[in-house]
Amino acid sequence: MKRLVAYFSATGTTKRVAQNLARVANADLFEIKPAKPYTSADLNWNNSSSRSSLEMRNPASRPEIANKVANMAEYDTIFVGFPIWWYAAPTIINTFLEMYNLSGKTIRPFATSGGSGMGSVNEKLLPSCKGALLKEGKRFSAYASDGELKSWAESV
Repeated sequence: MKRLVAYFSATGTTKRVAQNLARVANADLFEIKPAKPYTSADLNWNNSSSRSSLEMRNPASRPEIANKVANMAEYDTIFVGFPIWWYAAPTIINTFLEMYNLSGKTIRPFATSGGSGMGSVNEKLLPSCKGALLKEGKRFSAYASDGELKSWAESV
């Protein structure tokens, strides 16, 4: 069983959790990089016309990704990590999932957040996971322990 931890991190918090998860789950690591990097102004959720606000208001938004997993067919389980934006996954996660044939794969979302739970993450990701088994996700703190990450990664 080959595993991949793919993550999008706007500020570095999700990156730290993803790196630790990949290590304890014995998984490969892949950073989902936007073709146009987000600036701090883009991420200002207090500004209703910021890039992230506009993307999250439009369910059809699919920000372009700069890179691609070359060997996606080799993976059975894909852990997909991201920060919670507006109680959901950033739409770049939908872009990522829709780039691949996910038939027969297991998708396990995980998120970081200052306080929000998983909200409507799975409901909004499900249409992008055609043919895959989308498992219930989990929110981790920025400082999730190796034990907590490993226990979750090994749970069915």
